[in-house]
Amino acid sequence: MTGSPDTKRGMDTPTERNEQNAPDHGAETHHAPGKSAPEAVVRIASRIADVPADQWDACAIGDSVLTAPPNPFVTHAFLKALEESGSATRETGWLPQHLLYEDGQGHLLGCMPCYLKGHSQGEYVFDHGWAEAYMRAGGDYYPKLQAAVPFSPVPGPRLLVRNSDTRMERQALLLEAGRTLTNRLGVSSLHITFMTRDEWRLAGELGYLQRTDQQFHWHNDGYGSFDDFLSALASRKRKAIKRERRDALSNDIEIEWLTGSALTEAHWDAFFAFYMDTGARKWGRPYLTRKAFSLFSETMADRLLLVMAKRGADYIAGALNVIGADTLYGRYWGALETHDFLHFEVCYYQAIDYAIAHGLARVEAGAQGSHKLARGYVPTETYSAHYIADPRLRAPVAEYLQRERLAVAEENALLAAESPYRKETPQRA
Repeated sequence: MTGSPDTKRGMDTPTERNEQNAPDHGAETHHAPGKSAPEAVVRIASRIADVPADQWDACAIGDSVLTAPPNPFVTHAFLKALEESGSATRETGWLPQHLLYEDGQGHLLGCMPCYLKGHSQGEYVFDHGWAEAYMRAGGDYYPKLQAAVPFSPVPGPRLLVRNSDTRMERQALLLEAGRTLTNRLGVSSLHITFMTRDEWRLAGELGYLQRTDQQFHWHNDGYGSFDDFLSALASRKRKAIKRERRDALSNDIEIEWLTGSALTEAHWDAFFAFYMDTGARKWGRPYLTRKAFSLFSETMADRLLLVMAKRGADYIAGALNVIGADTLYGRYWGALETHDFLHFEVCYYQAIDYAIAHGLARVEAGAQGSHKLARGYVPTETYSAHYIADPRLRAPVAEYLQRERLAVAEENALLAAESPYRKETPQRA
């Protein structure tokens, strides 16, 4: 599940110089690649509310006929809730600078969620060492540009384009426009985090530095029940999970699944108390405001699953998940009481139960956590791409990333050898 920030590093908000240079609604003109079509325009939106939701989502979702967005985190509703709740704003060091690619008639062909940032918190792809090295060398690492879903280490598309036979060309244009914007603003770098593997490959071909990392995902291999899933595990792991689930609920604790119209403001009040208490004790200050949860519920309640643990008449813990077309995304967790294995039950095992019951292919339970391996979640690579303007920083970072990619691949191979699944049960990574 997602964590929360430590103390901000660097500047709290972008400098006045960069804010003045930030082209709130300015435009750069480009010809559409590979076509003799009307002139296309790349411009910046300083609020996602200024972009029509249907046009943004046509790029984020495409021509999907699925009942749910493939990745809800890049939809207009989710990103707008972060901004309008005061969670991702200039005041929190996330100044929206969304990159828009439009045709000559003003129709949106592609977009990239992007922010001008004065710190490195809420990203989960760590560059603090780069910032410190550059500042020691006399450079200003902050502000920087971040193409991401704030506070959410969720793999998915970042180069959002409408479906067409020029899809890759449009994605390449967004990458080139991002590099141009970085240079035009005079900021140190652009970081596109948790992108898809295909986007990552394209970015590498265009000269971006490539980075890999690791998460743990659970895969549904057609299980009919949780017991069916357990049967795929080695005997020792199967027994351990059964014991953990029994112990987690041993103090008369019950579990509720809440989604859609069943979600009330009282539920969000209870969950926010968990979120704030756990976040404050572990990290100092959680990222999301109380209003964010109400806005999520107003605009995308059918895409939310709130797993709540109740003892007697009182809720004591909970986890917020987001439902995609084929994936359940574990996002935020909190608790007011400590009970053995309750975190595993609420965040990991209940998510697996829900995914099996609703035919979802995967559960993505957030950043980090090799402890997830013993509970059926297998290592999976994640991908990020980075443009660093100053060659004095770019060269050593490129060298470092080459070593890091090898280390990530080696660790994934070692962890795969420790799989909790029976040897005759292949698991995807």
